[in-house]
Amino acid sequence: MEHLIPWFNLKSVPGIGNLLFKRLLDRFSTPQKVFEASREDLLAVEGISLKSVAAIAGQGRTGRQFDGELETIAKSGCRVLTCNDAEYPRLLLEIPDPPPYLYVRGHLKAGRQAVAVVGSRNGTSYGKAIARRLGADLAACRLTVVSGMALGIDTSAHQGALQAGGQTVAVMGTGLNHVYPARNRKLHDAIAESGAVVTELPLNAAPDARHFPARNRIISGMTLGTLVVEATMKSGSLITARLAAEQNREVFAVPGSIDSFKSTGTHALIKQGAKLVENVQDILEELPAGGYQPAEAEAPGQQATMLPPGELSALDSKILAELDGYPVHIDELVRNLELEPGELAAALLQLELKGIVHQDRGNLFSRKTR
Repeated sequence: MEHLIPWFNLKSVPGIGNLLFKRLLDRFSTPQKVFEASREDLLAVEGISLKSVAAIAGQGRTGRQFDGELETIAKSGCRVLTCNDAEYPRLLLEIPDPPPYLYVRGHLKAGRQAVAVVGSRNGTSYGKAIARRLGADLAACRLTVVSGMALGIDTSAHQGALQAGGQTVAVMGTGLNHVYPARNRKLHDAIAESGAVVTELPLNAAPDARHFPARNRIISGMTLGTLVVEATMKSGSLITARLAAEQNREVFAVPGSIDSFKSTGTHALIKQGAKLVENVQDILEELPAGGYQPAEAEAPGQQATMLPPGELSALDSKILAELDGYPVHIDELVRNLELEPGELAAALLQLELKGIVHQDRGNLFSRKTR
């Protein structure tokens, strides 16, 4: 890992951010050659200052201050990929400010096309079911599903890809020694086993609100397009979508109920020109030919519903006719079905035990989809 020292060294130079780092590499090809360059050659790089040139000269004379970091990396079992490595995501190199190197746990598949799936941390049962289904469908088409491993939509998209036996990549806003959120430890391990968990942050970087918007450019940057499943107007997922558009990548959005504030952000994206997505075929149509397995087209809006085990009673069928993927409050069901609250609650419990109905907090019920 000795070859990493010049990379860490250059990244630590005051005034050298990701944008300037990329420009230096474009001109000199390696950090070592940057340190060996003349003052005149360095000043020819767009955006560099005299102060940064002087800092590069001073940093190039420093010693072994990164030995501890290299030892930590070796003990952690992760790897560091520089942007000169073959496994580094090629699409990510096309953005203006790619990370000079990535910390990776697991394996990235070079040349594999990828699509980002992001959304609300507090997704509805409808949103999470759609994210899981589309994550599985994308994986079944041999596309890598990239997300941020946040709760809600991100988690569901990762789970869908894993359940389909595909590859998924989690881009973290923390160092790899900090699994965030902590409750996703099992998911983190499953992703690393079949795909990869990546970050640009040092191993011991703790969760920090400033890191998450910056990591969103990696999610959008390493993918052909970003799909937003469910998001409010203040959702960080809209940052990812904006970055995708700025990077000349596709932007997709799943429509929701006009009565759901959790879909206001996705509806805004559609109004601004994002591709409305009802099934995986809508995504594949916008991707370059090749690199994925074509999917069987679904009818627009079609959702595969879990088959009920055993016979359904007339009451069960009546209740299911009132339910779909969107949560409905039990009081509304009482009014619509004209049933006694106790009778309805007992029937809903039985449908939930059969795996047909899902209950959210607040006495909200929806029909399960795969």
